[in-house]
Amino acid sequence: MGCGRSAGLVFVAAIWTLLAAAPVLAPALAPALAEEAAGSARQRARMIEVIQEHAGQGYSPALAPAISPAVIAAMGRVPRHEFVPEALRAHAYQDRPLPIGYGQTISQPYIVALMTDLLKPARGQVMLEIGTGSGYQAAVLAELGIEVYTMEIVPQLGEAAARRLERLGYGSVRVKVTDGYHGWPEKAPFDAIVATAAADHVPPPLVAQLKPGGRMVIPVGPPFMVQQLVLVTKAADGTVSTRQLLPVRFVPLTGRR
Repeated sequence: MGCGRSAGLVFVAAIWTLLAAAPVLAPALAPALAEEAAGSARQRARMIEVIQEHAGQGYSPALAPAISPAVIAAMGRVPRHEFVPEALRAHAYQDRPLPIGYGQTISQPYIVALMTDLLKPARGQVMLEIGTGSGYQAAVLAELGIEVYTMEIVPQLGEAAARRLERLGYGSVRVKVTDGYHGWPEKAPFDAIVATAAADHVPPPLVAQLKPGGRMVIPVGPPFMVQQLVLVTKAADGTVSTRQLLPVRFVPLTGRR
């Protein structure tokens, strides 16, 4: 008993020692944290330069020669390194997709910027995302003042994304873990819909949930092969038109067809 009491006193003393040292440790850590933040900012700035270079290269005559300044600014504010696995953070701002587990990826930054720009986002709009992944696309939309509803079929990814978005200040994004093929009818209609996984056709339930004047961007084509990024627009009278924009490669949309 005496031994247990002694161990308890040692433990309490150790805790008090750590608490007393905290004011000293914090200033010592501050330069390292500041340098890390500055490093991430520099990498984001370079990422933005690459996005703008790609936009100006004219990959398709159907695309604008530049990404809108608002989208560029939003991309520059979102800490992409927070949305990739710890082991891949050194590559977070490279212009390429990265694996995030469960056979899914976080999209190439240029493609995220392009798809966001094609939605013609405006503050106060309501948008649906199919394929939350790590939550990066949803965060970019939220930075633009969009009310975001996002759906993820992989529970582990959806739940982790919800926690991550909350921690990073994007708690207004609504995450639903379910099959996204049929959309989110109780929250429809949407000003725009973006799918971050490829379907073999444009899902009719998603088209039905677009507002008149709405836009949807979705990769369409066979799984694990070259697909086409497709822009779907719905006219004021409900007429739907589609336009192929450029070849892409996305992971497949899973769930009910």
